[in-house]
Amino acid sequence: MTSHGTIERRPSPREAAAARPAPAPGPSRPPRRNRVSRLLGSGLVQGLLVLVALVWITPLAGLFLSSMRSEEDNASGGWWTALADPAQLSFDNYTALLADSGIATAFGNTVLISVPATALVVGIAALAGYAFAWLEFPGRDGIFLVVVGLLVVPVQVGLLPVAKLMGAVGLFGTVAGVVLFHVAYGLPFAIFLLRNYFAEIPREMLEAARMDGGSEWRIFFRLVLPLGRPALASLAIFQFLWVWNDMLVALLFADSGSQPLTVALQSQIRQFGSNIGVLAPGAFLSLVVPLVVFFAFQRHFVQGVMAGSVK
Repeated sequence: MTSHGTIERRPSPREAAAARPAPAPGPSRPPRRNRVSRLLGSGLVQGLLVLVALVWITPLAGLFLSSMRSEEDNASGGWWTALADPAQLSFDNYTALLADSGIATAFGNTVLISVPATALVVGIAALAGYAFAWLEFPGRDGIFLVVVGLLVVPVQVGLLPVAKLMGAVGLFGTVAGVVLFHVAYGLPFAIFLLRNYFAEIPREMLEAARMDGGSEWRIFFRLVLPLGRPALASLAIFQFLWVWNDMLVALLFADSGSQPLTVALQSQIRQFGSNIGVLAPGAFLSLVVPLVVFFAFQRHFVQGVMAGSVK
Protein backbone atom coordinates (compact mmCIF):
# COMPACT_ATOMS: atom_id res chain seq x y z
CA MET A 1 0.00 0.00 0.00
CA THR A 2 1.34 3.46 -0.91
CA SER A 3 1.33 6.62 1.23
CA HIS A 4 -1.91 7.82 -0.44
CA GLY A 5 -3.77 4.71 0.67
CA THR A 6 -3.89 3.05 -2.68
CA ILE A 7 -2.85 -0.52 -3.22
CA GLU A 8 0.23 -0.98 -5.40
CA ARG A 9 -0.29 -3.48 -8.25
CA ARG A 10 2.53 -5.93 -8.74
CA PRO A 11 3.32 -7.00 -12.31
CA SER A 12 2.45 -10.55 -13.27
CA PRO A 13 5.28 -13.03 -13.96
CA ARG A 14 4.57 -12.83 -17.72
CA GLU A 15 4.75 -9.00 -17.67
CA ALA A 16 7.94 -9.12 -15.61
CA ALA A 17 9.52 -11.55 -18.07
CA ALA A 18 8.47 -9.33 -20.98
CA ALA A 19 9.92 -6.23 -19.29
CA ARG A 20 13.20 -7.97 -18.54
CA PRO A 21 15.87 -7.04 -21.10
CA ALA A 22 16.62 -9.78 -23.58
CA PRO A 23 19.95 -11.50 -23.12
CA ALA A 24 22.68 -10.59 -25.53
CA PRO A 25 22.86 -13.04 -28.38
CA GLY A 26 25.69 -15.49 -27.99
CA PRO A 27 27.99 -16.65 -30.72
CA SER A 28 26.01 -18.63 -33.27
CA ARG A 29 27.16 -22.15 -34.06
CA PRO A 30 28.46 -22.52 -37.59
CA PRO A 31 26.37 -24.72 -39.86
CA ARG A 32 27.38 -28.35 -40.06
CA ARG A 33 28.19 -28.04 -43.75
CA ASN A 34 30.69 -25.23 -43.03
CA ARG A 35 32.36 -27.30 -40.32
CA VAL A 36 32.71 -30.25 -42.69
CA SER A 37 34.11 -27.96 -45.40
CA ARG A 38 36.71 -26.55 -43.02
CA LEU A 39 37.66 -30.06 -41.91
CA LEU A 40 38.09 -31.27 -45.48
CA GLY A 41 40.08 -28.15 -46.30
CA SER A 42 42.65 -28.74 -43.58
CA GLY A 43 46.17 -29.63 -44.61
CA LEU A 44 46.18 -32.96 -42.76
CA VAL A 45 43.06 -34.23 -44.52
CA GLN A 46 44.27 -33.06 -47.91
CA GLY A 47 47.61 -34.78 -47.38
CA LEU A 48 45.79 -37.98 -46.43
CA LEU A 49 43.63 -37.76 -49.54
CA VAL A 50 46.71 -37.29 -51.72
CA LEU A 51 48.28 -40.36 -50.12
CA VAL A 52 45.17 -42.45 -50.77
CA ALA A 53 45.06 -41.23 -54.37
CA LEU A 54 48.69 -42.24 -54.89
CA VAL A 55 48.01 -45.70 -53.47
CA TRP A 56 45.14 -46.17 -55.93
CA ILE A 57 46.91 -44.64 -58.94
CA THR A 58 50.23 -46.47 -58.57
CA PRO A 59 48.96 -49.91 -59.74
CA LEU A 60 47.18 -48.27 -62.68
CA ALA A 61 50.34 -46.42 -63.69
CA GLY A 62 52.36 -49.60 -63.33
CA LEU A 63 49.93 -51.50 -65.55
CA PHE A 64 50.03 -48.77 -68.19
CA LEU A 65 53.83 -48.59 -68.25
CA SER A 66 54.12 -52.39 -68.35
CA SER A 67 51.72 -52.51 -71.28
CA MET A 68 54.01 -50.17 -73.26
CA ARG A 69 57.24 -52.09 -72.63
CA SER A 70 58.54 -55.06 -74.54
CA GLU A 71 58.62 -58.56 -73.11
CA GLU A 72 62.41 -58.35 -72.68
CA ASP A 73 62.22 -55.06 -70.78
CA ASN A 74 59.50 -56.39 -68.47
CA ALA A 75 61.59 -59.49 -67.76
CA SER A 76 64.77 -57.52 -67.05
CA GLY A 77 63.34 -54.99 -64.57
CA GLY A 78 60.27 -53.50 -62.93
CA TRP A 79 57.95 -51.03 -64.61
CA TRP A 80 59.42 -48.10 -62.66
CA THR A 81 62.65 -48.38 -64.65
CA ALA A 82 60.76 -46.89 -67.61
CA LEU A 83 60.59 -43.59 -65.73
CA ALA A 84 64.36 -43.28 -66.05
CA ASP A 85 64.48 -44.70 -69.58
CA PRO A 86 61.42 -43.51 -71.57
CA ALA A 87 62.86 -45.08 -74.72
CA GLN A 88 61.43 -48.40 -73.51
CA LEU A 89 57.87 -47.17 -74.08
CA SER A 90 56.06 -47.80 -77.35
CA PHE A 91 52.61 -48.75 -78.62
CA ASP A 92 53.78 -51.94 -80.32
CA ASN A 93 51.94 -54.16 -77.83
CA TYR A 94 48.65 -52.34 -78.47
CA THR A 95 49.15 -52.54 -82.22
CA ALA A 96 49.77 -56.28 -82.03
CA LEU A 97 46.83 -56.78 -79.67
CA LEU A 98 44.32 -54.88 -81.80
CA ALA A 99 45.61 -56.64 -84.91
CA ASP A 100 44.35 -59.87 -83.36
CA SER A 101 40.87 -60.35 -84.83
CA GLY A 102 39.73 -62.26 -81.74
CA ILE A 103 40.53 -59.39 -79.37
CA ALA A 104 38.97 -56.78 -81.69
CA THR A 105 35.80 -58.86 -81.98
CA ALA A 106 35.71 -59.39 -78.22
CA PHE A 107 36.03 -55.65 -77.62
CA GLY A 108 33.12 -55.00 -79.97
CA ASN A 109 31.06 -57.70 -78.25
CA THR A 110 31.74 -56.06 -74.89
CA VAL A 111 30.33 -52.78 -76.20
CA LEU A 112 27.33 -54.57 -77.74
CA ILE A 113 26.60 -56.23 -74.40
CA SER A 114 27.29 -53.37 -71.98
CA VAL A 115 25.51 -50.50 -73.74
CA PRO A 116 22.12 -52.21 -74.36
CA ALA A 117 22.16 -53.89 -70.94
CA THR A 118 22.73 -50.52 -69.27
CA ALA A 119 20.20 -48.60 -71.38
CA LEU A 120 17.45 -51.22 -70.95
CA VAL A 121 17.93 -51.48 -67.20
CA VAL A 122 17.87 -47.70 -66.69
CA GLY A 123 14.87 -47.18 -69.00
CA ILE A 124 12.71 -50.02 -67.65
CA ALA A 125 13.62 -49.27 -64.03
CA ALA A 126 12.75 -45.58 -64.47
CA LEU A 127 9.28 -46.47 -65.75
CA ALA A 128 8.70 -49.07 -63.05
CA GLY A 129 10.09 -46.83 -60.30
CA TYR A 130 7.71 -44.01 -61.24
CA ALA A 131 4.77 -46.43 -61.36
CA PHE A 132 5.55 -47.91 -57.94
CA ALA A 133 6.09 -44.45 -56.43
CA TRP A 134 3.17 -42.41 -57.78
CA LEU A 135 0.63 -44.55 -59.65
CA GLU A 136 -2.21 -46.45 -58.01
CA PHE A 137 -2.91 -49.93 -59.39
CA PRO A 138 -4.06 -53.23 -57.86
CA GLY A 139 -1.35 -55.22 -56.14
CA ARG A 140 1.23 -52.44 -56.27
CA ASP A 141 2.69 -53.01 -52.80
CA GLY A 142 2.73 -56.79 -53.19
CA ILE A 143 4.52 -56.65 -56.54
CA PHE A 144 7.06 -54.22 -55.13
CA LEU A 145 7.75 -56.59 -52.22
CA VAL A 146 8.40 -59.37 -54.74
CA VAL A 147 10.85 -57.10 -56.57
CA VAL A 148 12.64 -56.30 -53.31
CA GLY A 149 12.75 -59.99 -52.47
CA LEU A 150 14.55 -60.72 -55.72
CA LEU A 151 17.48 -58.65 -54.46
CA VAL A 152 18.57 -61.52 -52.21
CA VAL A 153 18.66 -64.11 -55.02
CA PRO A 154 22.31 -64.79 -55.96
CA VAL A 155 23.29 -64.75 -59.60
CA GLN A 156 24.75 -68.24 -59.30
CA VAL A 157 21.35 -69.70 -58.40
CA GLY A 158 19.86 -68.77 -61.77
CA LEU A 159 22.74 -69.72 -64.04
CA LEU A 160 21.70 -73.30 -64.81
CA PRO A 161 17.91 -72.77 -65.10
CA VAL A 162 18.33 -69.68 -67.25
CA ALA A 163 20.92 -71.47 -69.40
CA LYS A 164 18.38 -74.23 -70.11
CA LEU A 165 15.73 -71.62 -70.91
CA MET A 166 18.09 -69.77 -73.25
CA GLY A 167 18.90 -73.02 -75.02
CA ALA A 168 15.20 -73.81 -75.45
CA VAL A 169 14.46 -70.46 -77.11
CA GLY A 170 17.65 -70.40 -79.20
CA LEU A 171 19.44 -67.55 -77.36
CA PHE A 172 22.18 -69.55 -75.69
CA GLY A 173 25.63 -68.53 -76.92
CA THR A 174 24.47 -65.20 -78.36
CA VAL A 175 25.01 -61.57 -77.45
CA ALA A 176 21.25 -61.13 -76.97
CA GLY A 177 21.18 -63.93 -74.40
CA VAL A 178 23.94 -62.32 -72.34
CA VAL A 179 22.19 -58.94 -72.52
CA LEU A 180 18.85 -60.39 -71.38
CA PHE A 181 20.50 -62.12 -68.42
CA HIS A 182 22.15 -58.88 -67.27
CA VAL A 183 18.90 -56.97 -67.71
CA ALA A 184 16.90 -59.50 -65.70
CA TYR A 185 19.32 -59.52 -62.77
CA GLY A 186 19.95 -55.79 -62.83
CA LEU A 187 16.31 -54.70 -62.70
CA PRO A 188 15.42 -55.52 -59.04
CA PHE A 189 18.09 -53.26 -57.58
CA ALA A 190 17.49 -50.59 -60.22
CA ILE A 191 13.73 -50.50 -59.57
CA PHE A 192 14.27 -50.40 -55.80
CA LEU A 193 16.75 -47.51 -56.12
CA LEU A 194 14.70 -45.36 -58.49
CA ARG A 195 11.38 -45.99 -56.74
CA ASN A 196 12.82 -44.68 -53.46
CA TYR A 197 14.35 -41.69 -55.22
CA PHE A 198 11.20 -40.77 -57.15
CA ALA A 199 9.12 -41.11 -53.97
CA GLU A 200 11.00 -38.11 -52.51
CA ILE A 201 9.64 -35.77 -55.20
CA PRO A 202 7.11 -33.37 -53.60
CA ARG A 203 3.54 -34.47 -54.25
CA GLU A 204 2.45 -30.86 -54.72
CA MET A 205 4.72 -30.56 -57.74
CA LEU A 206 3.12 -33.55 -59.46
CA GLU A 207 -0.39 -32.44 -58.52
CA ALA A 208 0.26 -28.99 -59.98
CA ALA A 209 1.44 -30.59 -63.23
CA ARG A 210 -1.72 -32.73 -63.39
CA MET A 211 -3.92 -29.69 -62.71
CA ASP A 212 -2.24 -27.95 -65.65
CA GLY A 213 -3.38 -30.78 -67.88
CA GLY A 214 -0.18 -32.78 -68.04
CA SER A 215 -0.55 -36.48 -68.78
CA GLU A 216 1.40 -39.11 -66.87
CA TRP A 217 3.77 -39.60 -69.80
CA ARG A 218 4.39 -35.87 -70.05
CA ILE A 219 4.97 -35.59 -66.31
CA PHE A 220 7.37 -38.53 -66.43
CA PHE A 221 9.47 -37.24 -69.33
CA ARG A 222 9.35 -33.49 -68.62
CA LEU A 223 9.41 -33.45 -64.82
CA VAL A 224 10.40 -36.74 -63.18
CA LEU A 225 13.32 -37.67 -65.42
CA PRO A 226 15.06 -34.26 -65.15
CA LEU A 227 14.66 -34.32 -61.37
CA GLY A 228 15.94 -37.89 -61.21
CA ARG A 229 19.03 -37.29 -63.35
CA PRO A 230 21.53 -37.81 -60.47
CA ALA A 231 19.99 -41.16 -59.53
CA LEU A 232 19.78 -42.24 -63.17
CA ALA A 233 23.43 -41.37 -63.76
CA SER A 234 24.54 -43.25 -60.64
CA LEU A 235 22.54 -46.30 -61.67
CA ALA A 236 23.93 -46.18 -65.21
CA ILE A 237 27.52 -46.08 -63.90
CA PHE A 238 27.00 -49.02 -61.54
CA GLN A 239 25.22 -51.12 -64.15
CA PHE A 240 27.76 -50.37 -66.90
CA LEU A 241 30.73 -51.19 -64.67
CA TRP A 242 29.14 -54.44 -63.51
CA VAL A 243 28.33 -55.62 -67.03
CA TRP A 244 31.61 -54.46 -68.57
CA ASN A 245 33.73 -56.24 -65.95
CA ASP A 246 31.59 -59.40 -65.77
CA MET A 247 33.17 -62.69 -66.72
CA LEU A 248 31.03 -65.32 -64.95
CA VAL A 249 27.85 -64.77 -66.96
CA ALA A 250 29.68 -64.29 -70.24
CA LEU A 251 31.82 -67.37 -69.64
CA LEU A 252 28.68 -69.51 -69.44
CA PHE A 253 26.26 -67.83 -71.87
CA ALA A 254 28.59 -66.63 -74.64
CA ASP A 255 30.28 -68.79 -77.26
CA SER A 256 33.53 -68.06 -79.11
CA GLY A 257 31.80 -65.63 -81.48
CA SER A 258 29.99 -63.59 -78.82
CA GLN A 259 32.48 -63.62 -75.94
CA PRO A 260 33.40 -60.24 -74.41
CA LEU A 261 36.85 -58.92 -73.66
CA THR A 262 37.09 -60.45 -70.18
CA VAL A 263 36.58 -63.98 -71.53
CA ALA A 264 38.95 -63.33 -74.44
CA LEU A 265 41.70 -62.22 -72.05
CA GLN A 266 41.10 -65.29 -69.92
CA SER A 267 41.57 -67.50 -72.95
CA GLN A 268 44.75 -65.56 -73.76
CA ILE A 269 46.08 -66.44 -70.30
CA ARG A 270 45.51 -70.13 -70.96
CA GLN A 271 47.13 -69.85 -74.38
CA PHE A 272 50.14 -67.64 -73.64
CA GLY A 273 50.62 -68.26 -69.92
CA SER A 274 52.30 -65.29 -68.20
CA ASN A 275 52.97 -63.28 -71.36
CA ILE A 276 52.85 -59.75 -69.94
CA GLY A 277 53.13 -58.28 -73.43
CA VAL A 278 49.66 -59.61 -74.20
CA LEU A 279 47.96 -59.43 -70.80
CA ALA A 280 49.02 -55.92 -69.74
CA PRO A 281 47.69 -54.02 -72.81
CA GLY A 282 44.55 -56.15 -72.82
CA ALA A 283 43.91 -55.46 -69.13
CA PHE A 284 44.50 -51.74 -69.55
CA LEU A 285 42.26 -51.63 -72.61
CA SER A 286 39.53 -53.28 -70.58
CA LEU A 287 40.08 -50.79 -67.76
CA VAL A 288 40.27 -47.51 -69.66
CA VAL A 289 36.67 -47.53 -70.95
CA PRO A 290 35.07 -47.77 -67.46
CA LEU A 291 37.40 -44.99 -66.30
CA VAL A 292 36.27 -42.74 -69.14
CA VAL A 293 32.59 -43.49 -68.40
CA PHE A 294 33.05 -42.81 -64.68
CA PHE A 295 34.82 -39.48 -65.14
CA ALA A 296 32.28 -38.43 -67.78
CA PHE A 297 29.41 -38.90 -65.31
CA GLN A 298 31.34 -38.06 -62.15
CA ARG A 299 29.42 -34.86 -61.38
CA HIS A 300 26.03 -36.57 -61.65
CA PHE A 301 27.33 -39.55 -59.68
CA VAL A 302 28.36 -37.38 -56.74
CA GLN A 303 24.98 -35.62 -56.80
CA GLY A 304 23.21 -38.97 -56.71
CA VAL A 305 25.28 -40.25 -53.80
CA MET A 306 24.78 -37.06 -51.77
CA ALA A 307 21.05 -36.70 -52.57
CA GLY A 308 19.10 -36.47 -49.35
CA SER A 309 22.15 -36.58 -47.07
CA VAL A 310 22.20 -32.83 -46.38
CA LYS A 311 19.12 -30.74 -45.69
